[in-house]
Amino acid sequence: MVSASFVGIDFGTSGARAIALSTTGEILATVRSRDWGLDCAAWQRSLFDLLAQLPLAVRQTLQGIAIDGTSSTVLLCDAIGHPLTAPLMYHDARAITSLAELRDLAPPHHTVLSATSSLAKLLWYRQDPTFAQARYFLHQADWLAFLLHGKLGYSDYHNSLKLGYDVVNLCYPDWLDQHPVRSLLPNVVPPGSPIAPLLPEVAAQYQINPQCRIHAGTTDSIAAFLASGASQPGEAVTSLGSTLVLKLLSQHRVEDSRYGIYSHRLGDLWLVGGASNTGGAVLKQFFSDDELVSLSAQIDPTRSSELDYYPLPHPGDRFPINNPNLPPRMEPRPQDPVQFLQGLLEGIARIETQAYQQLQHLGATPLQRVLTAGGGAKNKIWIQIRQNFLGVPVLPATQTEAAYGVATLMLHSGSA
Repeated sequence: MVSASFVGIDFGTSGARAIALSTTGEILATVRSRDWGLDCAAWQRSLFDLLAQLPLAVRQTLQGIAIDGTSSTVLLCDAIGHPLTAPLMYHDARAITSLAELRDLAPPHHTVLSATSSLAKLLWYRQDPTFAQARYFLHQADWLAFLLHGKLGYSDYHNSLKLGYDVVNLCYPDWLDQHPVRSLLPNVVPPGSPIAPLLPEVAAQYQINPQCRIHAGTTDSIAAFLASGASQPGEAVTSLGSTLVLKLLSQHRVEDSRYGIYSHRLGDLWLVGGASNTGGAVLKQFFSDDELVSLSAQIDPTRSSELDYYPLPHPGDRFPINNPNLPPRMEPRPQDPVQFLQGLLEGIARIETQAYQQLQHLGATPLQRVLTAGGGAKNKIWIQIRQNFLGVPVLPATQTEAAYGVATLMLHSGSA
């Protein structure tokens, strides 16, 4: 029998999923949406599809729901929450035309100074014919939560970082507070904090506990970090996917837009993030998945390949080296594919090491332990190579699902 449950819902880059947890963190159910798309109507269908799939015992004991969404995926709404525009997705860079205005508005090297930031997109939206009707500017997670609690104009300070929200003083900064778009900006609350009860009509339709409350969410990448279990200063998560993404828990905040580095607030700590273009995409230019498995097994991680590579899928990197024209370095190429693969794996490990050293150089807490997520977490030889370079324990993350992380946010909302 389920005594109480909390559901985290993840809207990531490739689909929507939900995980139900008990109060002790035990997974009670995992469901994935059968309906997926990149517009608001599809998001809405996915959200309610996930609720419908949850076991009845979970729905009847549900105490809380929280949602994560992709960072800087945004939309404009009218006074009743109806979307006025198609959403601008996290990687949409059309707001590059707003950057000159944004540089005049925001302080140098601020997180919002990016073509994909939420604030850049809001400034770009002013040219839309429906902008005069807009009353709310919301992130993906904000709007989806509104569908459940009915309260417009709420966000969390993880999603709102790239909107310009001051996560140190927990307010909008003066340079933004006086801007004409200020009236559209959401009220910002701590991630995981309760906002309002579930709408009675939703509770009735899906037989959900009417006392269930909807909590403020987070971004998908922070939810994935929370799932890993990292909680102490110096603990980090490296995601080895198509690219190399690093997040380090630090006692000190680090911000530097030149390297794409910014810090999210996690209670009294800071989650410092950076990313390199190196990663699995480079490996797949040369090897199939089966070849990566079979050739990796032949590598002796105690002996160096003697190759000094900087593997990139195309010219340019921002972190740990900020050079948009940085050429890939993958020569000389030995005839032995095992040695070549080892050189690539060592090259990516070297970049990871330099990246964490760069974070420390910029003021972050020194690295103590690395948990690994993404496809590369399955490669034990690669983990050993990385541990050789990093000089700290490297372990696979026990949980990697963002839905799990956003569910735990409700269990530990005081630490977010």
